[in-house]
Amino acid sequence: MSQKPIRPLRQRMLEDMSLRGLTPDTQRDYIRAVKKLAAFLGRSPDTATPEDLRAFQLHLRASGVQPPTVNATVTVLRFFFKVTLDRPETTRHLVFVYEPRKLPRVLSPAEVLRLLEAAPGPQAQGGAQCGLRGRLAGHGGCR
Repeated sequence: MSQKPIRPLRQRMLEDMSLRGLTPDTQRDYIRAVKKLAAFLGRSPDTATPEDLRAFQLHLRASGVQPPTVNATVTVLRFFFKVTLDRPETTRHLVFVYEPRKLPRVLSPAEVLRLLEAAPGPQAQGGAQCGLRGRLAGHGGCR
């Protein structure tokens, strides 16, 4: 099986990522994101304009892509245009998507009580009273 030669643009991006110590998995993800941009544009990604990038980001959101994925794609495209192509001005329309933080669920006092009542007590360990104090004192727990 013959391998296709690596295009100069891809080769340069791979070199840039390697210079910065990106892992092979990260490099694969970066290449994949740039490929998605190329597919969206229908042409080489290095021809993208700031408006093309804005339209691509709007397309991602309209397609239901979740904020973490959109933000990862923004990071990739900023790298591609700023580092590989040395065109930082192209990325001015790329913005990170706000991702609301989820608050942890707080148990009510009644739920805490039910949880504590359901937990096995010290008697569940073979009937012996094994305490943490004994273990910390070096007794190794129950005797």
